Amino acid sequence: MITLVLADDHDLVRVGIRRLLEEVADFKVIGEASSGEEAVTRVRELSPDVVLLDANMPGIGGLEATKRMLRYVPDVKVIVLSAYIEEPLPQKFLEVGARGYLTKGANIDEIENAVRKVKSGQIYLTPEVAQQMAIRSVQKESSPFDKLSERETQVMMMITQGVKVTEISKLLCLSPKTVNSYRYRLFEKLGVNGDVELTHLAIRYGLIKAGMQQD
Repeated sequence: MITLVLADDHDLVRVGIRRLLEEVADFKVIGEASSGEEAVTRVRELSPDVVLLDANMPGIGGLEATKRMLRYVPDVKVIVLSAYIEEPLPQKFLEVGARGYLTKGANIDEIENAVRKVKSGQIYLTPEVAQQMAIRSVQKESSPFDKLSERETQVMMMITQGVKVTEISKLLCLSPKTVNSYRYRLFEKLGVNGDVELTHLAIRYGLIKAGMQQD
């Protein structure tokens, strides 16, 4: 039996994925989460074999949630579900320990294949992501976001989703001054002059979609 936790902030998405997984005889969904923090809590409580995690979770976000889950339960296998296949996001997740990366359009056969592969110790990348990573490796293409550190990427994703500095500081256990330091470093590295330009750049490179910002 392979046990799973589903983490997505959209109830309908979780219900849909759960119904698909329940059709697989030896899969058992033992928990669900609607935020990054809740995902970490469920993993600590339940120690599942595999977590299917939305890349853009509310709260601490998918990257930080992945790090924390692996810190508490090192054997858990994290598969990221995302609407985005553009680099450097898949690579950033692999760097923090994720073992799989699927698009949200994956069918049950691909999800089942990915779960079994990561459970056995392999890495699974959806073909579109694997192709993009291979092409970029050969052509040495780059994104301005490649130069960001892991923490800078986390802060950038939160800013572009409309999370305020004070909230980011609470979620990442950093002082507001430190968050602002990361923020201005982002502006300098990416050559932008504020949150709006940063968001437009992230949209242009496919890291977020227009309209994702919080109200």
